[in-house]
Amino acid sequence: MTGLWVALATLALGTVIGVVRLRRDGRVNDAAGERLSAADLGSELGERATLVQFSTAFCQPCRATRRVLADVGALVPGVAHVEIDAESRLDLVRRLGITRTPTVLVLDAAGSVVKRAVGQPRKADVLAALAAAVA
Repeated sequence: MTGLWVALATLALGTVIGVVRLRRDGRVNDAAGERLSAADLGSELGERATLVQFSTAFCQPCRATRRVLADVGALVPGVAHVEIDAESRLDLVRRLGITRTPTVLVLDAAGSVVKRAVGQPRKADVLAALAAAVA
């Protein structure tokens, strides 16, 4: 009987953790003003804003995030999309406190981090974050 209660408690805890993670995943939040340069990114900054995506080779949500950010970059003039392999840039990952992939940083024209999303963001959220970065 005790085993049944342990199994039920484990399932309940797993469900709560899953629901919390789903609600937080991909949400775009304000970020501290860390500044990144073209040298940090290995690519030029966008004229108006830059979308920086940290990915890994076997990350499924990274592929969908890449499509969303490429679409937004094509839709909004002056916005660059830069994808960084987190495994090959551990120095930058540690400096920025990246703990999961995909992580998306929205930079303003000067390279300051304005917004941050951990997980796969929605296109509408990325567009709203860009509006805050460009304003």
